[in-house]
Amino acid sequence: MQDSSLKDSPARHLALQGASNFRDLGGYPTADGRTTRWRHIFRSNHLGQLTAADVEIVRALGVRSAFDFRGVEERAAGICVVNEITVHSLPIEPTVVAALRAELAKGTLTAAVALELMRESYRNYVRHNTHSYRALFGHLLEDRAPLVIHCTAGKDRTGFASALILHALGVADDVIADDYLLTNRHYKRDPSNASDLPADVLDAIGSVEASYLAAAFEAVGSEYGDLETYLRDGLKLGTAERTALKERYLQA
Repeated sequence: MQDSSLKDSPARHLALQGASNFRDLGGYPTADGRTTRWRHIFRSNHLGQLTAADVEIVRALGVRSAFDFRGVEERAAGICVVNEITVHSLPIEPTVVAALRAELAKGTLTAAVALELMRESYRNYVRHNTHSYRALFGHLLEDRAPLVIHCTAGKDRTGFASALILHALGVADDVIADDYLLTNRHYKRDPSNASDLPADVLDAIGSVEASYLAAAFEAVGSEYGDLETYLRDGLKLGTAERTALKERYLQA
């Protein structure tokens, strides 16, 4: 998929020096013939390393709210540097690196183990962290766009959040999958993170693959029956909320 739906569309990926994975969720077609609005919802890695030039770009976009899925220590290590942005914490504590180090200590760590730990973390977004995603949708219905959703890398917790938003707006599964996988084109890993782990394991946790997102939606099926029930019962998006969401974030 091209970064933009049309040649004259705004850039989907904004190549910030301090946030390589800053992207726009606009321009995607929906089942009812509309498209997601450009320059309303952004997804990104954290905003604690933005350069002065990056800050000016983000200010020019008009972003005033950030929804941050990072855990307590992660937030403290990278505080948002854009003064105008109000940060709302929706914490989902990271678990994968600790689990990987436990496997490493046992001598059982392989790339395959790392892949399965990644998939399990996505299942746990549904099993244990639905409240954070529910809170996000509450904010989306109340806060004024433009806004940004992020975690540390902007690929996993944020990737699932973005997929849920696009689903709720009526974007097709294959388009959602393509948006999710754009991380592999744009995200630049911090080489200092978890540098004690083997290279093939770092590759597994430093990128995204379709099976990760699929694992989250498998958990939706096993816990709630289907995605529509999850949106309604898990995320509290009834008919009125879905309509309001579409009115706010879709255009003809």
